Amino acid sequence: MASHNFSISIDVQENMIAYLDDSGVNNILRDLLADICLNKPKKPVEYMINFLQDKYIDKDNNNNNEEIIEHVVPKKILRKRRNAVSAEPVDLDSNIDMSICSPKDEDQKNRIEKALINNILFNHLDENERNELCNVMKQENFKAGETIIEQGDPIGNHFYIVDEGECEIFKTFENGTTEKVQHVETGGSFGELALIYNTPRAATVKAGTEVTLFSINRGAYRRVLMDATIKKRKLFEGFLDKVPILSSLQKYERLTVADALEPIEFNDGQVIVQQGDPGDTFYIIVEGEARVEQIQGEDGSEPQEVARLKSSDYFGEIALLTNRPRAATVISVGNIKCVKLDRDRFNRVLGPCEEILRRNMEEYNRYMEIIKNIP
Repeated sequence: MASHNFSISIDVQENMIAYLDDSGVNNILRDLLADICLNKPKKPVEYMINFLQDKYIDKDNNNNNEEIIEHVVPKKILRKRRNAVSAEPVDLDSNIDMSICSPKDEDQKNRIEKALINNILFNHLDENERNELCNVMKQENFKAGETIIEQGDPIGNHFYIVDEGECEIFKTFENGTTEKVQHVETGGSFGELALIYNTPRAATVKAGTEVTLFSINRGAYRRVLMDATIKKRKLFEGFLDKVPILSSLQKYERLTVADALEPIEFNDGQVIVQQGDPGDTFYIIVEGEARVEQIQGEDGSEPQEVARLKSSDYFGEIALLTNRPRAATVISVGNIKCVKLDRDRFNRVLGPCEEILRRNMEEYNRYMEIIKNIP
């Protein structure tokens, strides 16, 4: 069953890719990503808005919506992009050749991790995913003046992190002039667009000094992230199977919820939910431990520990159904990793929780009784 559901997901993904291809959105995103990765603006949202406005929206138009659409998705670009950009399928049965990967000391691993965290393409990854990418990276050395990436190269598919040394990035413009547009030092990176699209290189990169780089190619990058996604899905689906309020979900719905879970970490002693506060978020502990405290009665007595929660335990599930005050306080014991899902996000991906619970009226009535008895 798991493989069947995953194939459905791939079909949906292919439909999405086809839409992005046919509508011209992929071309716009390619240009946007190439520009933002090259310039690395401090205010990326504002920069992206200005980029799209300047390049794709005709400021002199007469505010006719059809004309705006024509400017945003030019027909000539739609014809061109099929040869310029393509998304390659991921071979799920292939394995990464670990023999080509390079050993790394702790300092190198730390520099790689820092570079990944500071890069817009990778800063959403969790620690395990960053470690996986780090492990499969290969060391490459270049002498001063050597070309690492050539602008216009149609087969570029590597992303690089500078471990030692300096690199210079040059761009040749349509008028034939070439300018140095960026200087990259230890801990910097370049070439990330190649991990997303099979598109010609947007600039030339040369070694300014002798440099040591760590690289990863598109296939390894996708393989690592695909493996991580599948593992997460299986893990989170197993967690969700234990939640009675979600017992009536179909398998594909549980997978949808699993994909919607967001990672979050808490430090030792941090209050995750506070008794009496309104609640709208459901949590599952992935790694670590938390204690549950509750104030009994209304005399303001000291809270008493009433339970301990460990990996795969969950709390706050009633928040998917109602915003009633929290019935207890949950505090992290040591640093812990959780995933969370708030009511709005749940409703966006599946619809109101009440409708899902009503499939199993016994479960629905039980939760309605619990909610009714919450002080």
